[in-house]
Amino acid sequence: MDTFFDDWPFIAQVALVLFLLALSGFFSMAETSMLSSNRHRLRAMANGGNPGAALAERLLKRIDSLLSVLLISNNLINTILPILVTGIALHLFGDSGLVLTIATLVVALLIIIFSEITPKVIGAAFPEKIASHVGWFILPLTYALKPLLWFINNFVSGLMRVSGLETSKENRTMSKEELHSLVLESNRFVSNHHRNILLNLFNLENILVDDVMTPRSKIEILDLSRPIDEVVQQLETCYHNKLPVCDGDSERIIGILPVKKTLSLLGHTVLKHQDFKALVNEPYFIPSGTPVLQQMQFFQDNQQRLSLVVNEYGEVLGLVTFEDIVEELIGEFTTSFSSLSNDPHWLADGTYIASGGASLRDLNRLLDLDLPLDGPRTLNGLILEKLEAIPDHDVSIRIAGIVMEIVQFDDQGVKTVKLYQPQLAASKD
Repeated sequence: MDTFFDDWPFIAQVALVLFLLALSGFFSMAETSMLSSNRHRLRAMANGGNPGAALAERLLKRIDSLLSVLLISNNLINTILPILVTGIALHLFGDSGLVLTIATLVVALLIIIFSEITPKVIGAAFPEKIASHVGWFILPLTYALKPLLWFINNFVSGLMRVSGLETSKENRTMSKEELHSLVLESNRFVSNHHRNILLNLFNLENILVDDVMTPRSKIEILDLSRPIDEVVQQLETCYHNKLPVCDGDSERIIGILPVKKTLSLLGHTVLKHQDFKALVNEPYFIPSGTPVLQQMQFFQDNQQRLSLVVNEYGEVLGLVTFEDIVEELIGEFTTSFSSLSNDPHWLADGTYIASGGASLRDLNRLLDLDLPLDGPRTLNGLILEKLEAIPDHDVSIRIAGIVMEIVQFDDQGVKTVKLYQPQLAASKD
């Protein structure tokens, strides 16, 4: 060793150590960036025309060979570095135990800082960006070390088979929970609007038609037993595209009337009730508790946009449309906030005035609340369930951390409620 270093200038010795130190850091950074890379993101970059990302994705398909190349190269350099640094120290300061101790500590510190911690932190911070570049340097090594890799990989595979740890050859698929977490963490790459749509899509399978339907008390029904003038007036002032139709008995829906098609008849002839009945389409009834996804498939298969929800006794509970389901995905796109205030946001004083008929799902979505959805579907129903009675005076209660002050009520239930923002409610306590 002494003879070897006697033939080298001091500058060259130091340069060689620094080069090997940097090379070791490069392999550590490459290992971390490759293993930390999101393969779906790399595939997207490759499909976008990035050849480095395509190469990194190809190398990751043979993870055993990739790890072998990086680990062999890194460990070989980390073995040579202490020898070189020790040789330089002995050449400069002489042969002594103190020199060897200090040289060992120095080289260990250099390897830990510049070959391990720093490059791995950088590799973990920018995994895909680095992985798409380092592949060009790793690929030649995989060919140069191919005989050694073949021996090592087969030896390791044999040990794993003997130990009963043989890995599966099948590609690992991403579970629904992993995909859900991926969407939650995608806020840097996906807009909030698109991210919320994806999250709503995951939640859609847990939603029933009962959660999105218009309740029976809010359905506008056309009664064909009324005088023809009143029927025509209701059609002219109606803002719906389709109307459920009854004939005297409002509890018995006989069909669905297309309003636009019916309005085209007005003014041409003297209309009779029979003219309207001829345009009535057969109603579609679905049982309460039908999953929303199943109902959406029904709408698509039958080219329908409206169904009536009935209970086990055949009583109409509500009406659900294709638009109601779409709104669960992309949010409200109509201007109908009959059960919510005109500005569905917290006021400056941290309060919100809501109708008793407001949907709990709408309140959760618009006010970022966490009201329970496994029971009643309206604010009135939730409060009555909590109180177990219709209130006969103004009261305040707390449900799911939200202070609610009953402002208006009657014999049928709660009409108006003042909600207090959770932070404000906590300060009031």
